[in-house]
Amino acid sequence: MTVDSPLDHESTPDGGPVLRQLYPELRAGGFSRADGSLLFYARVNALLSPEMTVLDFGAGRGRDAVDDPVAIRRELRVIKGKVAEVVGVDIDPVVKSNPSLDRALVVEEDAPLPFEDGSVDLIVSDFCFEHLRRPALAARELTRVLRPGGWLCARTPNRWGYIGVGARLVPNRLHTPLLRRLQPARQAHDVFPTAYRLNTRHALREHFPPEAFIDVSYMHNGMPAYFGHSISASRTARVVMRHMPESLSSLLFVFLQRRASANGEADGT
Repeated sequence: MTVDSPLDHESTPDGGPVLRQLYPELRAGGFSRADGSLLFYARVNALLSPEMTVLDFGAGRGRDAVDDPVAIRRELRVIKGKVAEVVGVDIDPVVKSNPSLDRALVVEEDAPLPFEDGSVDLIVSDFCFEHLRRPALAARELTRVLRPGGWLCARTPNRWGYIGVGARLVPNRLHTPLLRRLQPARQAHDVFPTAYRLNTRHALREHFPPEAFIDVSYMHNGMPAYFGHSISASRTARVVMRHMPESLSSLLFVFLQRRASANGEADGT
């Protein structure tokens, strides 16, 4: 159960009637002031350089990069061609059909990643952390393959935001039928079981400790999602989000830079 994908609640370039009322600026380019995809990927792009090897962790079929109706957001999402190589991994063989990758690998859940130590310059993971059932194993592997000085960039629902709380209250078996009503554009094969074990600032510090990583992560509230076609519910949600504590924001933007020790080798975890 993920959120803030353009295809989930922006199925047309201008966002649809509900979002047009809440965010009239959508008419000017197709994105709002709260567009999480644009903001997240703009920062990821700012970290890229041509010689990099980028790992897309939980790459999936790349539906948003291909089908996003907004050109500027689509261009930011696609990293292929901006760096030396983009390698995607996923437990689902559908990753083989992802056109945004130079290379796609199917991996076993909780198995070691098929990369040498320190061989990846940047890791991007979009709406994957909420599905990790064994965060310690995943964090250990991500740390191992990331070079000293490299960046881990992830977007995921905040465990304590309304999306995270709602997803945890609804059994995984009911996510698909519920989303069919709230987000008709969402396909059943794009809905996966959630665990929410690596979705707080505290969990990040636990699994990516300060002695190994510089943490500049932050919270973000995207456009209201999961309120169907109700303008009143969406407007109320936006007002509530504007006044709630930052710790209850709907999304967690993860930006972690791996430290290097004095002799240039990676710190341990």
